[in-house]
Amino acid sequence: MGKYVIKTTKNGGFKFDLKATNGQVIATSQVYKRKDTCLKGVESVRKNAPAAGVEDQTAEGFEVLKHPKFEVYQDKAGEFRFRLKATNGQIVAVGEGYTTMKACQNGIASIKKNAPDSAVTEEEKE
Repeated sequence: MGKYVIKTTKNGGFKFDLKATNGQVIATSQVYKRKDTCLKGVESVRKNAPAAGVEDQTAEGFEVLKHPKFEVYQDKAGEFRFRLKATNGQIVAVGEGYTTMKACQNGIASIKKNAPDSAVTEEEKE
């Protein structure tokens, strides 16, 4: 089972990483001003990830899905990335850059699997 790791940032904010069983970071949050709102972000990922569809924005004429959803896109370097948007349309987690679409899809599958039941832990400053 994976885990959510909450960290205090250098500027005094809070963020979380969702790590897979192998310790690899599969999703990262924005920086929150308060720990309680960071924990709400964790709960949003837990709730939204399993139900989220995958909107492949790299495909020509892609179908726009309703929220919650994973938006898959290519960045300027040509890597595949995703962002998880909650029911309200806000981004609650983002993924790293992947060299292939398949690897990006595997990252999304890992989040869907790990998000609901992963424990929450804390680390010192990043």
